[in-house]
Amino acid sequence: MTISATQWGSPTATRRALLIHGITMSSNSWEGLAQLLVAEGFFIVAPNLLAHAGRQGNTDYRISAFAEDLRPYFVMGTSYDVIIGHSFGGAVAVSLLPFLPKMKETTVILLDPGLEFTEEQNKVNLDLFLKETANIKPVDVHMAKNPAWSRRDCVLRTLGFSMCDRTAVEIFRQNSPWSFKSLLKNIPPHVKITVLVSDPKFGVGICNLKDIPRDVERLNARALTGIGHWIQYECPDAIMDAIPLPGARL
Repeated sequence: MTISATQWGSPTATRRALLIHGITMSSNSWEGLAQLLVAEGFFIVAPNLLAHAGRQGNTDYRISAFAEDLRPYFVMGTSYDVIIGHSFGGAVAVSLLPFLPKMKETTVILLDPGLEFTEEQNKVNLDLFLKETANIKPVDVHMAKNPAWSRRDCVLRTLGFSMCDRTAVEIFRQNSPWSFKSLLKNIPPHVKITVLVSDPKFGVGICNLKDIPRDVERLNARALTGIGHWIQYECPDAIMDAIPLPGARL
């Protein structure tokens, strides 16, 4: 088992966060948000998922296998105050719930998570993956298409594509039917989940509010008007507002 991750902050910090990236991204794509968390006293760990950031893939690309691959980040009672997952990483984050220490209050934040796709949507996602990894867009193209992103964000987006193993296309094939919203129906009593959903009018929306179960204790979901799929790039303050902080953002 290969451990591959980016870290920010001091390992002696009193609070810890685990950040899980999406498909065709890498751990360092969290740089901007990580710096905000460090300023609030966090130590941050962001793993590189299987077949990403130069990591070799394997034959098992089920979401459960991605969650199992992250189990070493919970050894010896290691816990996190906050776990954040973006897009595909959101589905992986929810799959980690059984690994969380039962005596530790944990806030889980899902950023436009990929929880529910029709067969047609899954096929579209698969075709888009093949197209975008075969013809990687340069930084300037991302900057022109996404004016709200910083140049650093665009560089990291291009880097993520260039370091993604194309065998990761099996993610779409081996998770069909793509249906993970049921994982939100039994949230442990020590966990609170916030789902932040992008505005479908702004870019590609992965999550739909109608796919988030209602009337589930410790589950809150809201749409972000005017914000696209890349919430951590476009509206990091919304993420920070969802994190319980000392002295707090009320």
